[in-house]
Amino acid sequence: MVNKAVCVLKGTGEVTGTVYFNQEGEKKPVKVTGEITGLTPGKHGFHVHAFGDNTNGCISAGPHFNPHDKTHGGPTDSVRHVGDLGNVTADASGVAKIEIEDAMLTLSGQHSIIGRTMVIHEKEDDLGKGGNEESLKTGNAGGRLACGVIGITQ
Repeated sequence: MVNKAVCVLKGTGEVTGTVYFNQEGEKKPVKVTGEITGLTPGKHGFHVHAFGDNTNGCISAGPHFNPHDKTHGGPTDSVRHVGDLGNVTADASGVAKIEIEDAMLTLSGQHSIIGRTMVIHEKEDDLGKGGNEESLKTGNAGGRLACGVIGITQ
């Protein structure tokens, strides 16, 4: 079983970061840690997207990873995409420290996030509560500032 992964986030602007994934056992939650810099202060949507394809920048990563065909939600909602990790918050200097634990993510098996793309978005994710159709797909999180493919690490 794969129990560690990493993702290096890069975009067309100043936003960069490194995200680490650690899963201590098959049925255990995934711990997501790391740091993203170059953000505007405030909340930014943070999602695993379906494809590990960055050939056309972050847009070719496709929609949020959603193998169960659910609507968009927050990380603590029972109805959500597997890739819905909510928001990370950048401080006044544009740095977001990431510390998330998520029971829906997995680093192995049929719904593994290995080889998929992590994306940091321009705006706050409304967690599917925005009252419109786009909210139930994307959380109205806006453009894709930076992304990277999640890969196995030691």
